Amino acid sequence: MKLQVHETLKDIPADDWNRLNETNNPFLCYQFLKALEESSCIGRHSGWLPQYLTLESENTLTGIAPLFLKSHSYGEYIFDWAWANAYEQAGLQYYPKLIAAVPFTPVTGPRLLVKNDKNAYLARQALIQGALQHAQTLKVSSLHWLFIPEPQLAELIQQQHMRRIGYQFHWHNQNYRDFDEFLAGFSAHKRKKVKRERRYVKEAGIHMQVVEGKDITAGMWNQFYAFHHATIRYRGATPYLNAEFFRALGQTMPESVVLIVAKQGGETVATALNLRNEHTLFGRYWGCRDNFHSLHFETCYYRAIDYCIEQGLQTFEAGAQGEHKLSRGFLPTPTYSAHWLSHVTFSSAVADFLKRERNGIEFYMDELNEHSPFKQTGD
Repeated sequence: MKLQVHETLKDIPADDWNRLNETNNPFLCYQFLKALEESSCIGRHSGWLPQYLTLESENTLTGIAPLFLKSHSYGEYIFDWAWANAYEQAGLQYYPKLIAAVPFTPVTGPRLLVKNDKNAYLARQALIQGALQHAQTLKVSSLHWLFIPEPQLAELIQQQHMRRIGYQFHWHNQNYRDFDEFLAGFSAHKRKKVKRERRYVKEAGIHMQVVEGKDITAGMWNQFYAFHHATIRYRGATPYLNAEFFRALGQTMPESVVLIVAKQGGETVATALNLRNEHTLFGRYWGCRDNFHSLHFETCYYRAIDYCIEQGLQTFEAGAQGEHKLSRGFLPTPTYSAHWLSHVTFSSAVADFLKRERNGIEFYMDELNEHSPFKQTGD
C-alpha cells in the first residue's frame, strides 16, 4: 500500500474519488471540493491548505482522507478556541493544526473514504496511521476529525484519539403523507404555533417555489447570492463562500441542488439553498430582502419539510445548532469528532475537559427531548 499527500484535487481523478464516496454525500463529492478549490474559497491564502491523503494498492486508489492544514479555527463549527488560547498562554503554538473535514460544512459524513469490501478496515487503519504520521512530520500541534460517523469514531479512538460529542437538530420522516400528518403528532399548543407562522407568510402574499438542478437560472443564482451575502454582512459575519463557488455547484452537480424561493407579487424576497442525496436533505444557506414575519421558518424549515415528504426523503439536516428548531419538529441528534494532541500534558487536560463536557451535553440533550413538541405518551 502507498500513502501520498496532495495539495490539489488536480492530482486525483474525479471518477476515482467519487467511486469511494459510497454514501453519495454531496459535500464529499469531487465536484463540491473542486468548486471550493477553483473559486479560491480554500487554498493557502484562506488558511485552508488541502492535504488530501490518498491510499493506493496495486495502482488503484483505495482510500482518501480529506485533510487540511489550518492556520486558524474559522469555518469548522466544532470549537477549540479555548484550547488555542491555553496553548498561547503556555508559550506554545497551536497553529498550524491538521484537520479532516469538509470546509465550512457542519455535516456528518465519512472522513475515511474507502471501498466497503473485505479490506475496508485495513484501509481505514492505514489512512488513520498515515494522517498521524503526516501530522508528526509537519510538527503540528494536533489532528482533528470533524463531524464523523460513530463507527469511524470508534476506530479513531483505538488509535490515540479522544472523543468529543456535540449535537444538532434533525428532522426525521415517519413516512408522513403530508405536512398536516406531521403536525398531527404535535401537542395542540405547538401545532397552533406552527400553523400560525405559516399563516403569517400566506397573509403577506408570499408564495413558495421549489426549483431544482438545471432549472435554476443564472439570474436565480445571482439573486440567491446577493441575498445570502447581504444577510451574512448584516449579522457581522465573514462570508466564506463567493458567487463563483455557488455558480460552480449549479454547473457541476445540479442533481444535488434544491433552491427554495419565496416570492411576493412576482418579486423574489428570499431564497434558501439546500443540497440532497437519495435519502437526506441538507439545509445550508439562506438570505432575504426584508424582514417578513416567520419567513425564515417557512423558507428554511417548513417548505423544506414539505419537499422531504413529497420526495420520500428520510432526514432533513437544517444546519448547526439552533434550539429554536426543537419546537418545529427537529430533534437533538449527537454529532462526533475525534482529536489527537501532540503535547502530552495538554492532551491529558483536554481529555479531562472532554469528559466533563460530554456529561453536560448528554444531560442537556435529555432535557431537550423532554421539551419535544411531539405528544407525550398518554396525552
